[in-house]
Amino acid sequence: MNDMSNQNFAAAGQAHAGTEPRPAPAQPQIQTPAEPQAVTAPADNASQPIGVVLEISGAGSQIAIDLERLNECMADEDPSIALAGQVGSQIKIRVGDSWLLANVRNQRQDRRQGGGIIANIDFLGEGAEEKLTGRIHSFRRGVTRYPVPGALIYPATTADLKQIYASDGRSNIQIGKVYPTKDIRAGLYIDAMLGKHFALLGSTGTGKSTSAALILHRICEAAPQGHIVMIDPHGEYSAAFKTNGQLLDVSNLNMPYWLMNFQEHCEVLLTSTGNERQVDADILAKCLLRARSKNRLAESIGQITVDAPIPYLLSDLSNEIQNEMGQLDKATSSAPYMRVKNKLEEVKNDPRYQFMFSGMLVGDTMADFLSRIFRMPSAGKPISIIDVSGVPSDITSTVVAVLSRLVFDFAIWGREEKTTPILLVCEEAHRYVPSEAKADGSSVGDILSKIAKEGRKYGISLGLITQRPSDLAEGVLSQCGTIISMRLNNDRDQAFVKAAMPEGARGFLDSIPALRNRECIICGEGVAIPIRVSFDNLEEIKRPASEDPSFTELWQQSGGEEDAVERIVQRWRSQNK
Repeated sequence: MNDMSNQNFAAAGQAHAGTEPRPAPAQPQIQTPAEPQAVTAPADNASQPIGVVLEISGAGSQIAIDLERLNECMADEDPSIALAGQVGSQIKIRVGDSWLLANVRNQRQDRRQGGGIIANIDFLGEGAEEKLTGRIHSFRRGVTRYPVPGALIYPATTADLKQIYASDGRSNIQIGKVYPTKDIRAGLYIDAMLGKHFALLGSTGTGKSTSAALILHRICEAAPQGHIVMIDPHGEYSAAFKTNGQLLDVSNLNMPYWLMNFQEHCEVLLTSTGNERQVDADILAKCLLRARSKNRLAESIGQITVDAPIPYLLSDLSNEIQNEMGQLDKATSSAPYMRVKNKLEEVKNDPRYQFMFSGMLVGDTMADFLSRIFRMPSAGKPISIIDVSGVPSDITSTVVAVLSRLVFDFAIWGREEKTTPILLVCEEAHRYVPSEAKADGSSVGDILSKIAKEGRKYGISLGLITQRPSDLAEGVLSQCGTIISMRLNNDRDQAFVKAAMPEGARGFLDSIPALRNRECIICGEGVAIPIRVSFDNLEEIKRPASEDPSFTELWQQSGGEEDAVERIVQRWRSQNK
């Protein structure tokens, strides 16, 4: 670049830095060389400045951009240079012998400069410069040395971004392409992402389920001996993991009822509220402990607690309640005992609860059950998909609570053994970890919050997938070290995600409402710097069954409706899918 251009940019910086306003004509313009070409060669665009630093602050700065230079860059063949200076794009600033990379957060017209643009930027990190090529290398997050007002701004090229997004040697999975480039692969660092939890957010219809399946498939391919538990509330993911996953639903889950702790027993068996609930809980605690104590395991252990996962017979629990009721004096009401006993009989006899309360589940199958759920050994199928769509709605949250608590307790009691990391993925997370305003006091919210806060100490990773991040419990999203945000249409959700994301991602976050389907913003521990990614296409056989039905196609078909209605009514009545 010639000396005249440097002087013009420097003059522009001094003009903006001045404290006293001056008439517009007296302001020096940010100019390009005297004879700009209509379409500049890529090398020229990369080597010529597009603006100047006006103001510096800790997290970001303010810059002035020349509109004419932006127009020249738009015609460049390099897509990174073509977007230079635009919202969400990356620019670079030379500081000594290093390059400082920044992200453009916003733009506004500079009224004093007659056609110029003022923009705020967020610093992302810095890298050293190769002396021969001028390229960036050894890029790292954070800033050690800031530029000064008047420093020149240059467009970041695709070659620069390749160096910045290149893997630093850590284990990673590739999930798509970095926007706006055509060939830079976007990777996620597995250990960093799973070590500090992650969240996948996106409104309905943005491709969230397919993107979740893509990430989990990539993890399974990278770690075929892994241990992943997926809670699937809608039965979408069974279709996606037929070849490399263990599929469990009400027909084959066989989850023993006695694995529930006392709090979970209360959720299933107690129907009362207020003071009555405490009376009923006291009765259940006394009788449950006695029922557990009758097992030979209890005799060999000695002193046991009401929470101990020791098998007991439902008939023993019922008999204990009956015996307690028979010892009452006339002044004491038998109503609390009848409430608990009647609910127990209802659960025992209801066919919908047989996956959990079957009389066949009384044997000590705890080790087999945990091995099956946690994929130990994985046998080439590292993920277990637990479809809870067939579970009665009144105990769905309790079933999820039991499964989540088993993951946590297994890790706690396994501290003496070799660490066995487990990834717990929870779809529709806002249903199970709701905010205080929507909390119902269920145990599932407590255990998932505990895993979010303490799980990483014990090798448990939590993956939260939700379309309503603003309905999540306060603090849970901030515990997620990596946030993958697809398009969010709701203002409250957008504000909630912005509050949880790091400062340097602001420019990316402002583009969340403008993301296309199957595009996302990723920031946090799992990536070197915040990036916008276009997800890869997933093979048909690996996609979840989450596509919306075509009304126009289905409403043009006819035939067999009467028989279908009969079959539906039959299944409805028998409560059997």
